[in-house]
Amino acid sequence: MSATPQPFRPRRRSTRLLAAAAGVATVGALVAALPASAGESAKKPGHQQPGRYQDVQLLSFNDLHGNLEPPSGSSGRVTENQPDGTTKTIDAGGVEYLATHLRQARKGNAYSVTAAGGDMVGASPLISGLFHDEPTIEALNKLDLDVTSVGNHEFDEGAKELGRLQNGGCHPTDGCYVKGKKFKGADFPYLAANVLDEKTKKPILKPYWVWKKNGVKIGFIGVTLENTPGVVSAEGVKGLKFQDEVETINKYAKELEKKGVKSVVALIHEGGLPASSSYNYDCDSPGGGDGISGPIVDIAKNVTPKVDALVTGHTHAAYACTVDDPSGKPRTVTSAASFGRLYTDTTLTYDRRTGDIARTAVASANHVVTRDVPKAPDMTELITKWNTLAAPIGNKPIGYISGDISNAGTESPIGDLIADAQLAYGKELDPETDLALMNPGGIRAPLTYAAKGTEGDGVVTYAEGFTVQPFANTVNLQDFTGAQLVQVLKEQVTGTNAASPKVLQVSSGLTYTLDLTKSGADRVVTESIKLNGAAIDPAATYRVATNSFLAGGGDGFTTLGLGTNDLVGDDDLAALEKYLLATSSATNPIAPPAANRITIVQ
Repeated sequence: MSATPQPFRPRRRSTRLLAAAAGVATVGALVAALPASAGESAKKPGHQQPGRYQDVQLLSFNDLHGNLEPPSGSSGRVTENQPDGTTKTIDAGGVEYLATHLRQARKGNAYSVTAAGGDMVGASPLISGLFHDEPTIEALNKLDLDVTSVGNHEFDEGAKELGRLQNGGCHPTDGCYVKGKKFKGADFPYLAANVLDEKTKKPILKPYWVWKKNGVKIGFIGVTLENTPGVVSAEGVKGLKFQDEVETINKYAKELEKKGVKSVVALIHEGGLPASSSYNYDCDSPGGGDGISGPIVDIAKNVTPKVDALVTGHTHAAYACTVDDPSGKPRTVTSAASFGRLYTDTTLTYDRRTGDIARTAVASANHVVTRDVPKAPDMTELITKWNTLAAPIGNKPIGYISGDISNAGTESPIGDLIADAQLAYGKELDPETDLALMNPGGIRAPLTYAAKGTEGDGVVTYAEGFTVQPFANTVNLQDFTGAQLVQVLKEQVTGTNAASPKVLQVSSGLTYTLDLTKSGADRVVTESIKLNGAAIDPAATYRVATNSFLAGGGDGFTTLGLGTNDLVGDDDLAALEKYLLATSSATNPIAPPAANRITIVQ
């Protein structure tokens, strides 16, 4: 799945590279008749006293992942349902356009607040990731973001680095990137209500924040998924404890109520999967197979009715749904896909008499960040500044391709390419290396044939490679028995991965059948697993290449944390770069792999 998070430790890569550079609309079903006076008094010229009801505009987005420039390929498109039942794709995203859309949306709305659902940074393209995501924080400041929850990726570089992004200061290793200018940090609060310091037992950042205007008060509680330690490197969450999302939100909703804040929005970095990939799919429509599934459904059903709306994320899906709260009352639950391709516009009608949201009047819809609007000049200036700093590194060609190498599908062409690159590098380290396994969430983007800049069609630049693999994991070799190898494949569809399988990308020579019509471990057909045409011998030893995240048992692959005879190699992007340079040229580019190593039955 695209949302599977991975560790991000770019200190080593950034330091090395910078040294080198120096030398060179779906509408929620809650739509109902607004209270008769909603917003009226605020709109009447010369009216001195506010009326009972006030409409508040809540703009929200999630999972930006440092995508300041328009994302390429499928990562930069959304699907839209058409009135005639067909669908079309729309190019979307890029902060130059996101800024324009948000600013246009705010016009005429005196009461407007902008919030985000986490993963603003981490797994970022070169323009941001190379600089420890300072460019993204600067962009979010210019976007007038008011508040965000932390996501799992906010912990990729650890709590201290997250604190620096919040409070400012130059990077402890790489220093200040702009001479004489100290990084000032985020103008908005990061909320981490369920992330505690193990020693103090207190949240490492603010648990909530209250937006106020002319007597209107709305509280925001921010949490990330409780399973963050399972999807981030151990170093990133060292010294931290992650608590249950529902219990935490309910606790702080009660605390806010005691402080006189009865209108509450929960920012939750956990999400769901709608039945359709179209951003304007009506997920409240009746019918079998409709609606939304996934972890957010149980969370929404159990979060206290004191919370009036849920802004979510993590799954990179788009939805504007309603899920009944514990009292049986519908409540809006939204997510704006990822990479800045959408934003959600929600109207919250505030009742000044009760201090609460008139829940029957909540309306929510997702909107496309189209690229047919003027670019925001301040964002263009920001992107130009950071691209100039990154250009000596990012523009370097590292390979050639004959067509788009997609990251879509259970087994993706680019997944095969990366696994093959890691196998080739593993064989350099140890000729006995048998196979490579790559986690899908570590692959952040496709490689596109069309030139992004001046490099020419088919040329893969370092910046494009960085966007695909931004985590600075190492390539590790370990020994496993055949029985353990089979168990690893079964862990794709069992344990924490049972409800939402994480299918590993496999190197050339490893083949098997994945039968999704079955349940549990039976979905991996054991007798079909073969390496170079031979059945896996349970008692034999196999040398396996993985990235360091998987080698530590990440993403629920606990057996991968039990390997022996460890050998730690170089950076995974360096392995991909070496493979592309060795196997492609301008006259003999790499063709997209067929993605036919795993036979899918569904």
